[in-house]
Amino acid sequence: MRKLPFILLSCLLLASMVGCQDKPKNEVIITKMPPKRVVNKDTLRVGDYSQSRDVEWVGATYTVEVNRQADSSLPIVRDDNGQRYFDNTILVRVYRQDGSVFFNRQFTKKDFDAYVDEPYRKNGVLLGIVLDKAEGDFIYMAASVGSPDKSSDEFVPLVVKISRMGSVSISKDTQLDAENTGDFPEKVAIPDDEGV
Repeated sequence: MRKLPFILLSCLLLASMVGCQDKPKNEVIITKMPPKRVVNKDTLRVGDYSQSRDVEWVGATYTVEVNRQADSSLPIVRDDNGQRYFDNTILVRVYRQDGSVFFNRQFTKKDFDAYVDEPYRKNGVLLGIVLDKAEGDFIYMAASVGSPDKSSDEFVPLVVKISRMGSVSISKDTQLDAENTGDFPEKVAIPDDEGV
């Protein structure tokens, strides 16, 4: 019987000695790497679109038509991941009530160079131009130049004003109007259903 406490004490002492020994140190740190974004080797399009809206202006009904198309003759741009995209041209036409053309102009990103920073001049695209409102002597259109990646929210908001004489002026939009959200799609980039 006296041997039992001695055996238990010996086992406890042996277990504590084994537990206190230095274990070999493993210098390997295991961490999860974010998946690399797959860059498509093809040159992508932001997405073509057409939009036509009637607007009451200076006592008559006008139709404002906007058509965006990828243009392979323009310089190719790259997003932050190196994905290549075609830049866009946007044709804006304004028709009088009798169907005659009041305004007809094709816009490219170059038209907005003075209003955007170098990164957007180099790797942004002309995302969109949409009718905002007709008021006084002007038709106001919202425009944007920005990242071609649809998941990005980087863009420069701009205002295009067409006068009743057909002249155009462009400026940065310093007041994004929260009330005008109905026809001011994401980045002024018009619906995704006609996307890439």
